[in-house]
Amino acid sequence: MKEVNLTETIRAFETWINAPKASNKKRIVVFTGAGVSADSGIATFRDADGLWANYRIEEVCTPEALSINRDKVIEFYNMRRKESLTKKPNDGHIAIAQLEQWADVCVITQNVDNLHEQAGSTRVLHLHGELMKLRSEKNPTLIYQIQEWEQSLDARAKDGALLRPHIVFFGEDVPMFQLASKIVEQADILIIVGTSLAIYPAASLVYYMRDKNVPIYLVDPGTPDTSIISNPLTHIKERGAVGVPILVEQLRKEL
Repeated sequence: MKEVNLTETIRAFETWINAPKASNKKRIVVFTGAGVSADSGIATFRDADGLWANYRIEEVCTPEALSINRDKVIEFYNMRRKESLTKKPNDGHIAIAQLEQWADVCVITQNVDNLHEQAGSTRVLHLHGELMKLRSEKNPTLIYQIQEWEQSLDARAKDGALLRPHIVFFGEDVPMFQLASKIVEQADILIIVGTSLAIYPAASLVYYMRDKNVPIYLVDPGTPDTSIISNPLTHIKERGAVGVPILVEQLRKEL
């Protein structure tokens, strides 16, 4: 396993935040949820089928679950990794990556898959961790990239602690939230894709827009809680794989 330099990763985002804005490029922040990956076949928490159908969140996605039934938690995330290796980016992911051709783009995602990276997005901040990474149970900054899908039960970090999935479990702090809020402050345009805006603190990122005139585009076929949005809002009621390419083509013409 390869150790991940977290300080270097954070510094790269801070450099983007503090860099002078290019006069000829808009800064676009894209905030994505589970819906952007649904068309790639990755099940959400609320799906009636898929991996989550046979597990309660309390059994596999809490610190208590890891402590009480470590075997089951590790097995669950091994299965999620194995499944994820069969998935490919969809047209929504690809369109988001294409934005980088004419805009200065940063993606903030609630998703733990790496489909944005596979599609070609070069600046992706994962709020809730990453499926293909493990971390020390003692030191949350000691992170490793897993090469395959399977974590052995006795795998340990260099500090001697057992490794765990690099996932923000329910009830845990979201360590990247402050960095994400600073990124949203830089947005000339905010695009929200495939999220119900019901998961906090992630949903509260919309409060960090630098002013009330920055436009927000929402791509989601459902009815997210838009009452929390006070900026000018355009809602494209389509799945990510359909609506995002339409929006990106529109923005390309405008930009």
